[in-house]
Amino acid sequence: MYAKYTEMGGNRSSGSASTDTLTVSRALEIARNSEEAGVDPTVTAILERAISEIWQRLIARPDSYILSKEEFAVFNYFRNRFHGSDIAQRAVGRFWNSFQGETSNIDGYQN
Repeated sequence: MYAKYTEMGGNRSSGSASTDTLTVSRALEIARNSEEAGVDPTVTAILERAISEIWQRLIARPDSYILSKEEFAVFNYFRNRFHGSDIAQRAVGRFWNSFQGETSNIDGYQN
């Protein structure tokens, strides 16, 4: 669903983006393991693009779009941004109503 993004850049310390292909899932992992002020700009750009695409899908189909596990993980990372949004609340409800499996299989979800 998501394209892979490539950063063109120089040397970086571990825990930040590199010149390798960076997926949304990997960007999310890096962001979660970084201090808030220390998130690599490439990682931030990938996640911002992903959440923008997800939100556009939800706006287009506010009563029927069901988030994938990866979309839910990204949406959960940005959950404070959508606090109080009826569209967001319904989307999360649809996700949980359709989810089958263990919650431990959802990236970033904590009980």
